[in-house]
Amino acid sequence: MPVDSRTHLVLIPSYNTGERVFSTVAAARAAWSPVWVVIDGSTDGTGERLQQMAAHDPGLRVFVLPQNQGKGAAVLHGLRMARDAGFTHALTMDSDGQHPADLIPAFMQASIARPDTMVLGRPVFDASAPLLRVRGRRVSNGWTQLETLFAGIGDSLYGFRVYPIAPLIAVMAAQPWMRRFDFDTEAVVRLAWRGVKPLNIDAPVKYLSAEEGGVSHFRYGRDNVLLTWMHTRLMVEFVLRLPALAWRRARRLPPFQP
Repeated sequence: MPVDSRTHLVLIPSYNTGERVFSTVAAARAAWSPVWVVIDGSTDGTGERLQQMAAHDPGLRVFVLPQNQGKGAAVLHGLRMARDAGFTHALTMDSDGQHPADLIPAFMQASIARPDTMVLGRPVFDASAPLLRVRGRRVSNGWTQLETLFAGIGDSLYGFRVYPIAPLIAVMAAQPWMRRFDFDTEAVVRLAWRGVKPLNIDAPVKYLSAEEGGVSHFRYGRDNVLLTWMHTRLMVEFVLRLPALAWRRARRLPPFQP
């Protein structure tokens, strides 16, 4: 039986992942309730079919956005709805089958025990992981460590994680970015700046082949440009924040608030 919660929910943004989204949602529902899915303007018919599933499952709720806005925008939509419904934390996971649904209870329990933290998945790769992407995330993680004064973020890109809802909404509402692929990294950096400490838990990641139903919307050129622009923005802001961040860390005072 899935664990039922009134404070923690599973939030799954989805865009044109085809049949894979149904097994992802089924696995999440087997582990937890409630599970909310935000269909980000998909044109593959999955939104309508998931709504039909939700009509017969009180633990599943589906939101369909009229057009594609990006992962961060889809997550933000779900977070605002969750806040309004009284939830305090959300575990985000991708809809393409890469993330381990069986670890949902463990991540949620870690968050319940330490509600002031962000519980971050630290990916454990197998042979299916593209070497170029593994090396690329090392670069992004290095920048993230610097931008947060080595706050202890195990991985900045792995989207299987539990966020405290209110601080994340506040971070996203304060600036116009974090609406597309840049969401995952910028979220942890800005939450760290606000004093939300990371709690890292190892978790496997599986890159599914096309034969296995895997779907990837990652584009090396476009998305690496987006990540470069994101880190450029964060580094400029980090330099401006550095005196206050360093002083508060040395004095062990509450972190700088934007």
